[in-house]
Amino acid sequence: MTSTSAAHPHLSEYEIWWSSHYNFLKEKGYKLRSRYSPDWVPSWTNTNKIRINCEDGIVPPHYLVLDARRIQDGARVSLKRIDVSRHPYEIEIGRFFSSPPLSIDPANHCVPFYDVLEVPNDDHTVIIVMPLLRDIMHPSFDTVGEVVDCVHQLFEGLRFMHRHHVAHRDCMQQNILMEGCMFIDAWHPSEQYMSEDLSRPARHRTRMRSPPRYYYIDFGISRKYEASNTNPLEDPIFGGDKEVPEFKEDSSKPRNPFPTDVWYLGHAIQETFLDRYSGVDFLGSLVSDMMQSDPAQRPNMDEVFSRFQVIRQGFSNWKLRSRVAPDGERYLFNFVAHWARRIQYIVRRIPPTHTSLS
Repeated sequence: MTSTSAAHPHLSEYEIWWSSHYNFLKEKGYKLRSRYSPDWVPSWTNTNKIRINCEDGIVPPHYLVLDARRIQDGARVSLKRIDVSRHPYEIEIGRFFSSPPLSIDPANHCVPFYDVLEVPNDDHTVIIVMPLLRDIMHPSFDTVGEVVDCVHQLFEGLRFMHRHHVAHRDCMQQNILMEGCMFIDAWHPSEQYMSEDLSRPARHRTRMRSPPRYYYIDFGISRKYEASNTNPLEDPIFGGDKEVPEFKEDSSKPRNPFPTDVWYLGHAIQETFLDRYSGVDFLGSLVSDMMQSDPAQRPNMDEVFSRFQVIRQGFSNWKLRSRVAPDGERYLFNFVAHWARRIQYIVRRIPPTHTSLS
């Protein structure tokens, strides 16, 4: 008898699960890429093509997440497979933020849930359908104004969650994504810097010209509390970021997860901007306070957001249009290209930021 792996020699073990649900997903209105079709023949078969240079030859990086197209309108979506016995609150919290009136609040930066699919013959597994998002690190940030817009949205979004008594508990850098409106070409979901067919680098505009919206994802260990519970305590759960000081100090002592969220986000901003770019020193003092080792000394998200508004209020348009550069970059071409864009955007009256002071 042929094993499952032998029947799908080009698919990894976790991809076989997706392939086996190809027809189920199609019936529900979502079409996986050809790689997962029961009739798939690799495009490099009987050719001189190299597998990794073929669109259908790329293995996705996340075993629980896969891209698809919504058949109704062709929209690209992300499918996430979850075990509800391990993460019983993810759907509840996702639906909470995806339902009116919260879903239409501009301060809401939680990834919307389009659909939740119950997998046949499996009581523990469901598939969440969400928009296809991408890594916030590529392409690089170009101006102070682009950084301000991103940080504003991240502070606004976590404040929104906290005001509705939800602690994310894992808002690290990898759980912050953005929409792809900057991109002229559709990008390959597993090789995001390349076009969908892998024929060339995906072309894109700057964030100033096509400002993206930033989102928090992954509510697998998030929790919602009653408004009357002003000091909820939870046993520590190490998320993707293992450096939380209170967890390292005592991994068994219950903690209030809201100050821990503040630390997570401060560290995410540290890793995204302060460790990578010049010209972002204005974030340093606030991020340092967010990352105080004593949770009681950290500002809450209302205070973080208010302090950031004061910081950005002092920026002129000239400052907002000034360049932020990846540390160590010494390319004259990039400097000249930035100034050319800067002049063009001034002439075209493209604003340096797309978020407003609150």
